[in-house]
Amino acid sequence: MSIEQMVPVIVLLGLLGIAVASDLRRHRIPNLLIVLGLALGLAGQAYSDGFGGLGDGALGLLIGFGVLLPLYALGGMAAGDVKLMAMVGAFLTPNGALWAAFFSLIVGGLCGFLIVLVRGQLPMTFSRYWLMLRARAYFAPAADEVAGKPFPYSLAILLGTLTCLYLQYFV
Repeated sequence: MSIEQMVPVIVLLGLLGIAVASDLRRHRIPNLLIVLGLALGLAGQAYSDGFGGLGDGALGLLIGFGVLLPLYALGGMAAGDVKLMAMVGAFLTPNGALWAAFFSLIVGGLCGFLIVLVRGQLPMTFSRYWLMLRARAYFAPAADEVAGKPFPYSLAILLGTLTCLYLQYFV
């Protein structure tokens, strides 16, 4: 990995680290952080590859946004998480943005499963999903069910992005 490739990766990981800290502390990702990240990602793409890089960054942004948008529309994710994934996409190629979103979804699913497992609510959660499947309707989690509590998804986005970057640069 060259120094030119390291700078945007370090900037992206720094921004993601700040987002995770804010999400863990306040369950909120500041819009100013997202706007700064979008500007830095697109500017870095334009600097390294001109208009082609800017186009890649814009397409990566749209891919990151578009992959998580349906989850937000269904109520399974907060808007800040969708915007954060768009910011990640602005730093990556379109292919990289798709892989980062894919790995983020996998990591998020694994984290959710582990939380349910550790809290001992696996039978309760599976029975609710089985009921939803049979009734073909959505049933909200019970008040005491961990599935109804907020989850700092920025952590999954960070880990998914790290996985993507590791595979892109080191494998």
